Amino acid sequence: MTGLSCGIVGLPNVGKSTLFNALTKKMAAAAANYPFCTIDPNIGVVEVDDCRLQELSKISSSKKIIPASVTFVDIAGLVKGASVGEGLGNQFLTNIRETDAIVQVVRCFEDPDVIHVAGNVNPLLDIEVINMELILSDIQMIDNILPKLEKQMKVKKELIDVHATLQKALIHLNNNLPLRAFKGTEEEIKHIHTYAFLTSKKIVYVANVDETSLPSMENDLVRAVQKYAEQDGASVIPICAKLEEELSQLSPVDAEEYLLSLGIKETGLTRLIRSAFSTLGLITYITTGEIETRAWPILKGMTAQEAAGKIHSDIQKGFIRAEVVSFTDMVTYQGRVNAREAGKARAEGKEYIVQDGDVILFYHN
Repeated sequence: MTGLSCGIVGLPNVGKSTLFNALTKKMAAAAANYPFCTIDPNIGVVEVDDCRLQELSKISSSKKIIPASVTFVDIAGLVKGASVGEGLGNQFLTNIRETDAIVQVVRCFEDPDVIHVAGNVNPLLDIEVINMELILSDIQMIDNILPKLEKQMKVKKELIDVHATLQKALIHLNNNLPLRAFKGTEEEIKHIHTYAFLTSKKIVYVANVDETSLPSMENDLVRAVQKYAEQDGASVIPICAKLEEELSQLSPVDAEEYLLSLGIKETGLTRLIRSAFSTLGLITYITTGEIETRAWPILKGMTAQEAAGKIHSDIQKGFIRAEVVSFTDMVTYQGRVNAREAGKARAEGKEYIVQDGDVILFYHN
């Protein structure tokens, strides 16, 4: 996992494309700074702003900086009936299946000039329509899997438990509940995660507001979404997509000045990326040297040996130890050598749980 991918979903005309366009246009605004690149018309890779990398790069005289990245996949507006092929339903549901998390954009503003697909603005109804399509798609998937498992179970007895779990999951889905809310045993949860079910993915709700809600980005519609998301165990990021699009046309300095003039501290994109990392339980460890200073996103709770595997499987296999210096100590002592002399470099074994901001040097066979 070198990065993280989020599928942006939403009904037509909720501001989803405006938000995605704001992300992809950033490329032209600061190409020399390479904070952005576009792979495909509907895929954008944005690099995660991390000021720690700049500081370590200066200390190590690194030739280049490689930040962590997030891939945003713009999935065309879902409509009611997508699970049975309405619109371009099945194709888009497949696109969501390939991402790590779902970012659902919901409209939280009134504007007579922007027609809502359902005729009136009701973010909770929008959420229900999308979530129901994802639930129906998962039901269809289990209905396809169960008969195959029944045949295989005759030979592979270990699949009996998987079959039982999926039957429980089916009852859960038929109660209009997403699989991320499924309360099963550790083994059952593992069974569910072997399949790419849409509703087992973590979700972040983006409440799209208009300029009348700046700078607080709060209104009754946003509060309704926040209340709903609490029950879903999800976070809500209020964003003004129109403002993000305007910011994408400006230089970084002008964009920062414009934000401050509005009384806003940081862009919606920054908040969205932070939330995506937190939702997926990701942290970052750093490697630094003359060649490069690089951020490595890993799952929180990973051991030093597992983290080494993100660089190369050979480093994981031949792991001897990890020398760990905290980011703060790297800056205080201006590098690993001085930190080592000050007794701030720790030798950690395979089972050490990596912390966010650890600056690591791996020793291996």
